[in-house]
Amino acid sequence: MIIYNVTVNVDDSVHTDWLYWIRNEHIPEMLATGKFVKALMTKVLVKEEMGGQSYSIQYTAKSKDSLARYYKEDAPKLREEAGRFGDKVLMFRTELEIISEQTEFKPQ
Repeated sequence: MIIYNVTVNVDDSVHTDWLYWIRNEHIPEMLATGKFVKALMTKVLVKEEMGGQSYSIQYTAKSKDSLARYYKEDAPKLREEAGRFGDKVLMFRTELEIISEQTEFKPQ
């Protein structure tokens, strides 16, 4: 499994509009591409010197090929839509490969 991580810093002046858009429009559109099996949105609790609010959205893809197909078939349109916020929203993207996943140990 591959995680496509998008870390975002959102200026306070557009925060409410962006939060609505990302949760109700963009994430559902990303999942609708069929390239991702789930999305996890988290708020970054460390305060940035530049201000604003920061988030990490992690989209889980089944394979590197699924992510490559997203880049080719869907990314240009979806990134263009994200441009509506201009320089009030700064993003950087990383790709992560899941090596292992563990859960809390519960003795019996």
